[in-house]
Amino acid sequence: MNWQGITVGYALSGSHCTFAEVMPQIKRFVDAGARVIPIVTSTIMTTDTRFGTSAEWQRQLKDITGNEIISTIVEAEPLGPSKLLDVMLIAPCTGNTTSKLANAMTDSAVLMAAKAQMRNGRPLVLAISTNDGLGLNAANIAKLLITKNIYFVPFGQDNPEQKPNSLVARMDLLLEACEAALQGKQIQPVLVERYQ
Repeated sequence: MNWQGITVGYALSGSHCTFAEVMPQIKRFVDAGARVIPIVTSTIMTTDTRFGTSAEWQRQLKDITGNEIISTIVEAEPLGPSKLLDVMLIAPCTGNTTSKLANAMTDSAVLMAAKAQMRNGRPLVLAISTNDGLGLNAANIAKLLITKNIYFVPFGQDNPEQKPNSLVARMDLLLEACEAALQGKQIQPVLVERYQ
């Protein structure tokens, strides 16, 4: 697929342990020719963890995409009227963000951007990373699986023995899942064995 002229809204929610895995995937979109607009939840702008500092993740996002980060609801709101994003991807998409999206809550830049994308009838792709995907969040994932214009990056259990409710997407399939979504298709299979 030719990504020239395609604008991708790349959103990250606070699954900090996944950031190092997704940064090279963001670069794949840029290398393919897409314009990438980074969108983040407040935790990324304010929280340092053992996986890295807020400042370092922000620097990487700006360096890779060449664009400023959208981090507030006010900054994200114009994405609706402008119809800027051809496809939006939330990767990682935490259980918290999944739950709020499924229940029509809008309290972050990521959720405002997602709401704008849905308003415009354009594809929204989710790469879940949640410890309760087979727990309380299973109902929310099910609701989103049947929602028009929402697509999933293939996902599966990442640690069935120690964390049997945990689900994580195949982050190496982000670009491929978005290519399918732009054609109105769900990449298959949706359910995969996350780790062999």
